Amino acid sequence: HQGMEIRTQVTKFVQDRIRALRNQNADSGLYQNIACVRANTMKFLPNFFKKGQLSKIFLCFPDPHFKARKHKARIVSLTLNSEYAFAMKPGGVIYTITDVEDLHKWMVKHLEEHPSFLRVGKGEEAEDECVKTMMVETEEGKKVERNKGEKFVACFRRLEDPPWP
Repeated sequence: HQGMEIRTQVTKFVQDRIRALRNQNADSGLYQNIACVRANTMKFLPNFFKKGQLSKIFLCFPDPHFKARKHKARIVSLTLNSEYAFAMKPGGVIYTITDVEDLHKWMVKHLEEHPSFLRVGKGEEAEDECVKTMMVETEEGKKVERNKGEKFVACFRRLEDPPWP
């Protein structure tokens, strides 16, 4: 499991948590297969993963970039969705969660418009353990819960590539 984060403080926080979990579970060998690197996913995702390598991508509480002139910096766009499609194996899932309804609608719109992804049904989404974890176990999810905020989730399955003509 590989986390990528652009913010230095968040990267350090996650790396510290990983180290602590490894130390607390030294006898069992748990948490040896997770890492977090400071990297700009928008620029370097294809440098980290080969075609079809990933089965899950989590976009948890990304920066909403409220101003219209900053929308190009959002983590979901036609171009980036193509990079996610490249890195994901068919059948894989992109998980999105945010507490900003406008950003949720943006992510849904852009992922629905991409030919490589199909939105997962609400029933399947509600039963998914990863969705449950994103909602209540992430630091940001807990913060939104404490502040009695709303959380918006959408999941998209990676489709098979169409055959060449």
